[in-house]
Amino acid sequence: MDLPPVETRRSLQPLSWLYGMGVNFRNTLFDRNILKQRKFDIPVICVGNLTVGGTGKTPHIEYLIRLLSPGYKVAVLSRGYKRRSKGFLIVDTHSKVDDVGDEPLQIKQKFPEVLVVVDKNRVNAIGKILSIEKEERPDVILLDDGFQHRHVQPSLSILLVDSNRPVFEDQLLPAGSLREPLKGKERASMVLVTKCNPDMQPIDFRIYTNGLNLYPFQDLYFTSLNYGLVKPVFPDVQQERLVLDDLRKKHVFLVTGIASPQPLVDKLEHKTYNLYTKFFPDHHSFTEEDIDAVRALIQSVDDDDRIILTTEKDAVRLRALPYLDEEMKKILYYIPVRITFIEEKEKESFNNKIIEHVRKYQTNSHISEK
Repeated sequence: MDLPPVETRRSLQPLSWLYGMGVNFRNTLFDRNILKQRKFDIPVICVGNLTVGGTGKTPHIEYLIRLLSPGYKVAVLSRGYKRRSKGFLIVDTHSKVDDVGDEPLQIKQKFPEVLVVVDKNRVNAIGKILSIEKEERPDVILLDDGFQHRHVQPSLSILLVDSNRPVFEDQLLPAGSLREPLKGKERASMVLVTKCNPDMQPIDFRIYTNGLNLYPFQDLYFTSLNYGLVKPVFPDVQQERLVLDDLRKKHVFLVTGIASPQPLVDKLEHKTYNLYTKFFPDHHSFTEEDIDAVRALIQSVDDDDRIILTTEKDAVRLRALPYLDEEMKKILYYIPVRITFIEEKEKESFNNKIIEHVRKYQTNSHISEK
């Protein structure tokens, strides 16, 4: 197997060297305890990455929620990227996407029983979460995209690596997409290679294992994306659900504002003969002009058997738009995604270690209280 090509901008390498000096200096201050980290009396599981762009953090957060919720009260703490509000906010199922961000709202709407909060200052947020009355207080906090937020010392760190852009072939910003040098992976307890081909061969596992070159105490897992039923964004005007094979003869207009749409494109290219794409930047706020452009693209195809397909994260933002007409609402669908482990034994190992970590952390906390 050949690794996917990692495009870098060689002309920007001098800026990457300067950026790297700044990041290394900051990390050194934390490593030498000059800049302080806060550790909390609650398990804090950090899910993050070394790169800008999508590695699948939200589906993995949702996996952890499904894993832990049967036995524990779970909270999710996010920065709420691109939200227009400030400070600490508790997310409600009816919150406005501009106030809390698309991913936190998506999680809250899917898991109403989970406490979801947004705050750029994670130390402040965890302090407020711990001030909740004991009966209502969560048992575990999932820290979304907090790998570089080193003021919080997580009890366990999960590092996600996109299989389509191997970090060991990448460079620092702005020449590449690394937020910090590859050495940062040493802080991770677990590393998950995400968006893998479900048909990975033994040589593929070896390439990533050798490239990452982890320590013996670090666990390595491989996950893939599993796409579910195609669901209407506006179920009040359209109730029909579709399976992917129903798209075979439809004209499918894929509209996304995510960092890495290519895995979804690859999937759809095997499911429909007529795929049209309109891509926007990650977390894009759709304007009326954007919707007009999508409408014009649809009208350029003279066939009534067509749908607009988007991601679950984009659906959260599209639902809030006041300028979608009824005709577009009727053909607007999203495709949810879940993660699966490439090998069943890896799934069992990962699940057991996460649950055991939370259980032991809680047991130790109860002992210390006595």
